[in-house]
Amino acid sequence: MGRFFLVLKLFLIMILVFAQTAFGADFRVVSANYDLSNAIVVLSAKDTFEGTIAENITLKKLDNPTRYYFDIDSTVLTIPKQDWVFHSGNFDRILISQFQNNPNIVRVVLYPKNDKVIKDIKFYRIKNNIIMRLNGNDIQNDYYQHIYRDEHASSSDFYENLKVVYSEPVTPLNMAVEIQNAFNVQPSETIVQQKDEPDFKRFKLNTKYYLNNVTARPNSILLSGFGEMTFEKPMVLQNPTRLIYDFPNSLSAPEVRNREYQINETDKVVIGQFAINKIRAVIYTENVEAYTPVIAADNQSVLLINQKTYDTAQLVQNFSKPVQYSAQEINDLTQSMTLNFDMPVVHSIDRKNNALVLTIYNAINFSEEEFKSNFAGSFFWNAKLICSEKGAGVRIYLPLRQDSQVNTYLGADGKSIKVVLKETARSKKQLFNIPTSKIPSKRIVIDAGHGGTDHGAIRGEINEKTITLDVAKKVQKELTKLGHHVIMTRTTDDYVSLQERVETAANEKGDIFVSIHVNSSVKPEIEGIETHYYHPESMGLAQSVHETLISNLKPFDRGLFKSKFYVINHTEIPAILCEIGFISNEEERKLLVTEKRKQETAKAIVEGVLKYFGQE
Repeated sequence: MGRFFLVLKLFLIMILVFAQTAFGADFRVVSANYDLSNAIVVLSAKDTFEGTIAENITLKKLDNPTRYYFDIDSTVLTIPKQDWVFHSGNFDRILISQFQNNPNIVRVVLYPKNDKVIKDIKFYRIKNNIIMRLNGNDIQNDYYQHIYRDEHASSSDFYENLKVVYSEPVTPLNMAVEIQNAFNVQPSETIVQQKDEPDFKRFKLNTKYYLNNVTARPNSILLSGFGEMTFEKPMVLQNPTRLIYDFPNSLSAPEVRNREYQINETDKVVIGQFAINKIRAVIYTENVEAYTPVIAADNQSVLLINQKTYDTAQLVQNFSKPVQYSAQEINDLTQSMTLNFDMPVVHSIDRKNNALVLTIYNAINFSEEEFKSNFAGSFFWNAKLICSEKGAGVRIYLPLRQDSQVNTYLGADGKSIKVVLKETARSKKQLFNIPTSKIPSKRIVIDAGHGGTDHGAIRGEINEKTITLDVAKKVQKELTKLGHHVIMTRTTDDYVSLQERVETAANEKGDIFVSIHVNSSVKPEIEGIETHYYHPESMGLAQSVHETLISNLKPFDRGLFKSKFYVINHTEIPAILCEIGFISNEEERKLLVTEKRKQETAKAIVEGVLKYFGQE
């Protein structure tokens, strides 16, 4: 009898374990987005088991105040609670939160203007993504969408490669999934294909913006999609002359890529997926100064126009009056200028080498006196205003120093523009006619990989440890010339343990840590440069240095990697590890041992470090 109860007990335990395995896995809501142009709420979810999220939506009513809610069972909210407030339309508020744990329930609460509007909500599902179509709502929120940035690489970029071991073939993502991934903002789950991986293991990188339509118009080109669109400081290239606009964290639909769109008889545009997380628009023109990007009030599209030939009156449909001008000091070197209006604005950002030109096409009643009064004593005191003679439109010309850094933002309701200006210590003092002082010296730890009995990668008589030390010394020389204090983990062919390298960075109180290595592979055809980081605060440094290595050396770009190498994992300051080429690749090996390539590599690393510190 005792044996019977023992068997029964084990059986019940197995059932419980099975039940937890079968029913314990939950859907995870990884993003919640509001599409301003279409009044659509998108809840993007990933699942861990077979099934469908929210098979049935049941709206239930609560009183005092009147509100409706529906629950999503077996679901975990992996993002912060969302609390959206509306100032017009059919709803006052939408609240998305983790209502309960064990079992896990996500609750969506809707606060309608009246009971009738609830019936107008349309629910859709694309795979495990819940879509709510609202009517006539205009969201008002404290957040701003990033429109323009001077940086060509940022810690906010979703650009990291995680090395993944696959146990079975992965089906390529279809278009519906690709579209939904444009809303997904979880960089920790980003997976991209490695160069030596087969095609079936390719995944699309998560993005903020999905471009699905390109329309050529007279003297302009319209790029439209959905998500949060940002563009970078434009570049001009020669032979042939062309103007480059890059859109980071963006994905283009395959059908719009690598096609020519004619703007006029002489000018054309080509749209390409420049990098896995970046769209590039190339305008072939001899008149690069004439073009400017016009941003729609909902930030879903950008119109690249030729200002000399395009009738900008077409951009004005609703007039917008300014209601407030305000300046804010974010820190000692950074200030913002915010312009609030009573209606959504249509504006353009034209970044010159020495100025930012902000044009608001539908602004009226703009007061130069009030503007000057509110920004007196700030970084924006010397801005020049030109009001249109046609009654609508104002152009704000903001002079900038060469080392100033600008970012602009558009309010979620389209009614406010924020310009954030970051100055270096040097340029701020010049701005207010204060004697210039030397750029603050940084304590930079340079780590030459391997050494002594640790040869690193070897091919014939060529050792990794020799190449890394030569490059490290050249980096030290260049940075020292610029007045920085450089700490070397080794200056001779001696063995230094990984822990000793980490301790050097800590004991010397370094500001950053840069480790230099040479890569190797069993596949001799693999080549290129890759940069590694581990902690999130190191990502900005990794991006700055990686970008300058790629732009200066023109190698195959293997990308950024989040890797748990000992020296970058255990170092508390921003730390990166640069793999400056493959010793296992015959052609790259020949380059790596030359003085020219070593000097170019060192120069690129120095340039990236200076860029990171805002001293380029």
